[in-house]
Amino acid sequence: MTSTPDPAGRPVVPVLDDDDDDDDLDELDGLDADGPGDAARRRGPDERPLRVAALALIRDRRVLMVRVEGQDVLYLPGGKIEPGEGARQALVREAAEEVGLDIDPATIEDLFTVLADAHGVHAGRLVSMTVYRAEPREGTRQEPVPSGEVAEVELVGSADADRCPPAGQAALERLVALRLID
Repeated sequence: MTSTPDPAGRPVVPVLDDDDDDDDLDELDGLDADGPGDAARRRGPDERPLRVAALALIRDRRVLMVRVEGQDVLYLPGGKIEPGEGARQALVREAAEEVGLDIDPATIEDLFTVLADAHGVHAGRLVSMTVYRAEPREGTRQEPVPSGEVAEVELVGSADADRCPPAGQAALERLVALRLID
């Protein structure tokens, strides 16, 4: 397992899976295959990583990112996984809410999960962001549009990492390593 520092020098730890069946990073992500692990129980419910599903919509070796109203950073489209909702369900819901896309569940491909400092919450809170590659259903809108709280959509490459919070920076790094973006 490798880690790379974010601009503030804090480690950003890539997590290798989204279901945690191998329990490889339980002390960091606080999850066991069947739910919260020992580390999460010690931290308490408010200290467990925020679980997020994010869309990597790739076009011309760039990835779709959004800017939320009132913010100056770029995020992958996506959001928190609601209670009783699976990560893929959250991905489909968030893509519709944020960028107006009707994601075809048959195209969803699990890429990776990153664990990083959460942006916009108290210091020390982590986000566990699972990134999926997916495409809109045939016969529906194919190009994203700002919707809901999203003010802008933009296709970006790794050169835009400085415009992203830690999890977004780690995701761009992984997308480059997978040779999906430049």
